[in-house]
Amino acid sequence: MSIIRDIVVYFNFFIIFYVLAINVIYFLQLMLSAFSLSSYIRKMMSSDYRRYTSSINMIPISVIVPAYNEENTLVENVKSLLELNYPLFEIVVVNDGSTDGTLNKIIEAFNLKRISQPIRVRLKTEPIKGVYKNPELFNLTVVDKENGGKADALNAGINASIYPVFVSIDADSILESDSLVRVIMPFIEDSRTVAAGGIVRVANGSVIEGGLIREVKLPKSRLACFQVVEYLRAFLTGRMGWDALGSLLIISGAFGAFDREAVIGAGGYARGTVGEDMELVVRLHRKMREEKRLYKIRFIPDPVCWTQAPENLKDLKTQRRRWQVGLIDSLFRHKKMLFNPTYGILGLYAMPYFFLFEMLGPVVEISGYLLIPAAFFLKMIDVRFFLLFLTISVIYGVILSVGAILLEEYTFNKYRSMKDFIRLVAYAVLENFGYRQLTTAYRVLGTINYKKHKSRWGSIKRKSFIDSNR
Repeated sequence: MSIIRDIVVYFNFFIIFYVLAINVIYFLQLMLSAFSLSSYIRKMMSSDYRRYTSSINMIPISVIVPAYNEENTLVENVKSLLELNYPLFEIVVVNDGSTDGTLNKIIEAFNLKRISQPIRVRLKTEPIKGVYKNPELFNLTVVDKENGGKADALNAGINASIYPVFVSIDADSILESDSLVRVIMPFIEDSRTVAAGGIVRVANGSVIEGGLIREVKLPKSRLACFQVVEYLRAFLTGRMGWDALGSLLIISGAFGAFDREAVIGAGGYARGTVGEDMELVVRLHRKMREEKRLYKIRFIPDPVCWTQAPENLKDLKTQRRRWQVGLIDSLFRHKKMLFNPTYGILGLYAMPYFFLFEMLGPVVEISGYLLIPAAFFLKMIDVRFFLLFLTISVIYGVILSVGAILLEEYTFNKYRSMKDFIRLVAYAVLENFGYRQLTTAYRVLGTINYKKHKSRWGSIKRKSFIDSNR
């Protein structure tokens, strides 16, 4: 009995120090992000980036929109893209064998006609069934293909695109009018840039008219409000911090810009994974390092993409399970980089961090939630130990979330009313009492069922952007 007691006590100590370590890392990232954001804001204030919107010297961009059963959001999405403030760009919509009215709706909305247009195959994909255009909308192309998954659709879009930089955007998302101007700046400032990601925010609750965000508001859904806080923390502290270290491993599939030739040279998006966005970024890092090429992969906090967040537990579960499966798959595919000095800080810090804390973190955290209270009630640990664990978890969680909100208010201030600010702070506190544990449990399910779901996306119910205003 004493041996079991010792094992339980030591394991609980491990959990506490593990949670303490991960939160200290998060706090350091928050501080690093604060300095980086402050520097970025000063840079933007001293430069008139808007003058580039009419410059003929801007790098042309192909915007690729993969779509599968997106009849509720795709038309509004394309309308918003056509209104982007950028001198030269094209939109390539790829219908990946949708079984609903996605293709018919976009054909009718933009009066498209089927044309005979050859596509140079640089990346292997499922067969193309047809290409549609409207002569009056020279920069809109719709590619209809057999179903092959999101990665396959993106590769087909790359094949059909004609410009040197492409931006991938989800069909349920909306870009702000100047987003392309801002996300292209790393490519203009440094020719070594091969990828750049922008911030993704929650569109639920905001007023959307004509495919544009007219007024930013917090969602009415409590579940979506928790995700607003979560997204701010993930992007303004997490990815901003990794960018400062030159170790950004994730560019959101909802909004990322890539050098077309670099991606083709790396083999395009990988099929057979639900984490094709992270996998591509890690593979670009790996290829560039192995070939000893100078390169940069950046995160820019200003270009904004607005996306619909799940508003019910079923869809949230599907999304978080998918994210965890994609994370695990990307890390396993590139496990060679782990603790490998060949890959510099990526191999010695970024990859170990993602293995130990992002991949295994949910399992350790759930174990702590289960074992520490059990040990307390079995009188295997005292009340001080139990309260210490709870205090560490809650206080650090609140600090990180409130810190992200304050960074948002200090920098971009999208939520301008005091009422919204107070609500955000309230949700930053409340998420530690149920929501955080719930999403952690969903990630554990993703870990347990990794092999079962590693190539399955699952479906999330989307609302029309017009309906989402209500």
